Amino acid sequence: MKRFLIVSIAVIAALFAGLPAAQAQQVRADLGGGSGIVVGGDFLCTLTTIGYDNAGRLVGFTAAHCGGPGSTVTAEANPAAGVVGTIARTNGALDYAVIQFDPARVNPVRSVGPTTITGTGAPAQFSEWVCKQGRSTGHTCGFSVYVDPVFNETWGLVCVSEGDSGGPVTRGTTLVGMVSAYFLVPCIGPKISINMEAVVADASAAGGPGAGFRPV
Repeated sequence: MKRFLIVSIAVIAALFAGLPAAQAQQVRADLGGGSGIVVGGDFLCTLTTIGYDNAGRLVGFTAAHCGGPGSTVTAEANPAAGVVGTIARTNGALDYAVIQFDPARVNPVRSVGPTTITGTGAPAQFSEWVCKQGRSTGHTCGFSVYVDPVFNETWGLVCVSEGDSGGPVTRGTTLVGMVSAYFLVPCIGPKISINMEAVVADASAAGGPGAGFRPV
C-alpha cells in the first residue's frame, strides 16, 4: 500500500511537471479621448480620440509636437500595460500625430470622465459652447471665438495648460478639435485647437495608419 501511494504521487508529479506554466494575462490599458499618455518615455500629452482606420487598425491621434514618428506611447494611468503603441506619422503644419496601438494592450473606450465622443464634425463657430478633456486640467468648457479657415484653427476661451496638448475639443459628443496651444497664460489666454475635420481629411489623403478614421 505504501509503495503504491509513493508511485501514484510520483506519476501525478510527473504529469504536472509536463504541463506548460500558466502565462500571466496581458494587462490592457483603458484609453479614449482625454486619456493621459506618455510619449517617448517622458513627454506628457493627451489622447485626442481612439478608433479604427479603413484597414481595421486600432489608431488614435494626439498633437505632433508631443513626439515624432517611432516614438513610443504608454498609458499614464496604467504603466503596467507597457508600450501600448507608437507614433506612425505626423503633420507639423496641422500639429497632429497618428498613433498605431497594439490591440492586445489597449481597451479602447468612448468616454473619459464627462467626455464622450461619438463622431467627428465641423469646427465650432463663434459663440458656440465647447468643452475639452485634458490630462492636466481635466474637463473645462467655454466659448468658441474665431475659426481660421486658412490654418484650420479655432480660437476659444477654454482652460488648457501643459500636458493638455492633443486633448479633444467637443461640441456635445462630436469631436470638433484637438488642443494645440494656448496664448500667453495657461487657462487665462485663449486656446488654439486644430479643426478635427481637417485632421481626419489629411490623414485619409495621406493613406496608411489613420486613413478613414472612425472613433469607437
